Amino acid sequence: MKLSHSLFLGFVKLHILHHAGEEPVYGLWLIEELARHGYRLSPGTLYPILHSLKEENLLSVQSRVVEGKARKYYSLTAKGRSALAEGKAKALELVAEINE
Repeated sequence: MKLSHSLFLGFVKLHILHHAGEEPVYGLWLIEELARHGYRLSPGTLYPILHSLKEENLLSVQSRVVEGKARKYYSLTAKGRSALAEGKAKALELVAEINE
């Protein structure tokens, strides 16, 4: 059975917030990291998610030049930290309930 699009996006967003809270992340790295967890995202799927998280003020963005190329790095904001903490708590509660 395939996850519905909205469930899939919820898991992906939690992953993004988690990693952006550990260190600034950029798109290609996120695509590769999420693939390690079984999420296959194209840039056309990932970047709108990043932009929406930025619009919600959950992520901030900083442009850097790396090896002559402009790259956007995303970091967790204070609001993003709160959202991630709430998301983690809800995920743990769900896992505990599912495993009863």
